[in-house]
Amino acid sequence: MFARSRSVSWSGRVNARAGGFLALLLSIAVCAPAYAQSKFPTRPVRLILPFGPGGVADVTMRLLGQKLGEKWGQQVVIENKPGAGGVLAQQTLLASPADGYAMSVTGNGTAIGMTLFKNRPYDVLKDFTHVSITATFDMLLVTRRNAPYKTVADLIAYAKKYPGKVNLGAINPGSTQNLSAHLFKLMTGIDATIVTYRTTPDLITGVLRGDIDMAFDFYAAFKGPLSDNQLVVLASADEERNPLLPNVPTAKESGLPDYVVTSWNALAAPAGLPKDILGILNRDINAALADPDVRQKARDLGLNAQGSTPEAMTERMARDIKRWADVIERAGVPKQ
Repeated sequence: MFARSRSVSWSGRVNARAGGFLALLLSIAVCAPAYAQSKFPTRPVRLILPFGPGGVADVTMRLLGQKLGEKWGQQVVIENKPGAGGVLAQQTLLASPADGYAMSVTGNGTAIGMTLFKNRPYDVLKDFTHVSITATFDMLLVTRRNAPYKTVADLIAYAKKYPGKVNLGAINPGSTQNLSAHLFKLMTGIDATIVTYRTTPDLITGVLRGDIDMAFDFYAAFKGPLSDNQLVVLASADEERNPLLPNVPTAKESGLPDYVVTSWNALAAPAGLPKDILGILNRDINAALADPDVRQKARDLGLNAQGSTPEAMTERMARDIKRWADVIERAGVPKQ
C-alpha cells in the first residue's frame, strides 16, 4: 500500500511538472509573435522615392529617415526610383512583403495619376496601406517684379478686358502646378493660354522676361528669385497665409474663396500590413515630424512637416483623386 501510494504521488508530481512545462511552452508560443513585433524594426527599413536625388522631397525624406534611424537604431535606406510617372517606385514597393520594412513616397501626384494615366497597374486605395502624411506645401501665384499686376484681382481684370492676352505658366502637363493653372482658369472664367515648361528654371526664365504673366509653383522653386527680389508672390493658395510670406494674401483673401491648392507627400506600405506594425510606423513617423529640427528645416524649404493618422491619409487620397479627376475632365487635359 505504501509503495503504491508513493508511486502515485511521484507520478502525480511528474504529471504536474509536465503540465507546467507544457503551459510554459504554450505561453512562449503565444507571446513570441508579439515580442518579435514589439522589437520592430530589427533590420534596415527602405524608403522608396519616385524621383531622383537632390530635390525637396528627397531632402526631406532623408531628414525624416535620419530621425527614424536614430529612434530605431536601424539604418533607413533611401532608394531613388524615378520614372514612369511614379509607377516604378510603387511597383517596387508592391513587390516587397507587407512587413513594414519597405515604404514608398506617395501623395498628391499619385492621386492625380489615377486619372491622368490611362492604365495604372494598381489601385492606390486598395493595394496600399496608408501610413501617414509627412508634409504639405501650398501653391504660389507669382509674377515678375515690374509686372503691371499688383494683385490677383489686377490680373483677372486685365485678362477679362483683353481676352486671350494673358499667359499662365507651369511645368509638366498633368503636374499639380499645371493643373493648378487649369483650375485657376476654370474658377475665374478668364480666356488665358497655359504655357507648359519642361523644367523649373525654364519656367522662371519665362516669367522673368515676360513670356508669361503668372507662374504656378511651390516656394522651393521660387526661393532664389524671391530672395533676389526678381519675383513677386501675388497670392498663396493655402487656407491660411504662408508663414514664410506673412504679408502675402491667400487666394481666398484675393477674391477666390474656393481656390485652395496644397500639395502633399506621404508614406505608404503594401496592403495587408499588420496593424501593430502600422501603429509603430505611424507613431514614430509622427514623432519624428514633430521634432523642432525637422520642422524648421522643412519650413525653410516651404513645407509644413506634419503627420496624420492612416485614416486621414486615406481620406485625403480619395478626396484628391476625385478633385483632380474633375479638373482634368473639365479642362480637357489629355490623358497619358
